[in-house]
Amino acid sequence: MIALRGTAASSLVLRQPLARRPCLQAHQPRYYSAANSSAQAYLERLSDLASPDKNGGDEGHDGNIGVLTLDRPAAKNAISQQMLGELDEAIDNVKKDHSIRVLVLRSAVDKTFCAGADLKERKFMSISEVEQFLARLRKVFTNLSKLPCPTIAALDGLAMGGGMELALCTDIRVGSPDANRLGLTETKLGIIPGAGGTHRMTRLIGASRTKDLVFTGRLVDSIEAHSFGILDHLAASSALKDSIGLARQMARNGPIALQAAKQAIDKGQSLDTETALDWERACYDRCIGTKDRLEGLKAFAEKRAPVYRGE
Repeated sequence: MIALRGTAASSLVLRQPLARRPCLQAHQPRYYSAANSSAQAYLERLSDLASPDKNGGDEGHDGNIGVLTLDRPAAKNAISQQMLGELDEAIDNVKKDHSIRVLVLRSAVDKTFCAGADLKERKFMSISEVEQFLARLRKVFTNLSKLPCPTIAALDGLAMGGGMELALCTDIRVGSPDANRLGLTETKLGIIPGAGGTHRMTRLIGASRTKDLVFTGRLVDSIEAHSFGILDHLAASSALKDSIGLARQMARNGPIALQAAKQAIDKGQSLDTETALDWERACYDRCIGTKDRLEGLKAFAEKRAPVYRGE
């Protein structure tokens, strides 16, 4: 463990990098098979993804990009207990698989990202079952937000309620023109966002705008969402295509550096400046003794692209 300097940050620690973080290889098995599975959420590698949006641009890192797909067309990807369990397993797999450098979260359902929780299923739940579901939903969403690798949500359709909260758990959100119904609509149902929406949206766009969206329950289109800061990128046509492009840009960079940068930013924003700078230095120190840092310097001197192995 690496401890921070000074007493103000003495309680903060940073993991040492793993000894080896190998690149994904083609012979490694998929987590799920989208074509032969009844799964409502499944994880696969971009190199295995069958989609016209991935054409071109592969620089040998598509095996290092995970794609987590929501696929429940009959219910607009409403989050059922089955889907939540599969999301839980997939996110845990990403956390354990250090060869995944970037994760893209997307939908296989046309003009839909996620409609939120499955209210038809919830209608038959007891209060204790609802409480258990909400507790697990919070845990799964929190685990997604805390993944060590960068995460990108590709919104090619509506994201409402819990679906919007799911997207807020990622580091970057990309929206297409079809992402024209985005918002936290829970107050219309007599409840409030229950999976982190009030907190994450407030941190993202401020309390006043969050109150506007939550109190009214209104939906915004991709242009307004981008102006608010809910979406980081506006895609001309396909959010998935643009998300894959971003993921490829990230995946070519040093994986240890990506994780250290994410740690520095995520924790640093809640610290005072001096403590945050100490934390940034601790994250920087994580990279110092790595082979990747030496490879970066060597590649720069030789005027070639670096080959990072996560070591």
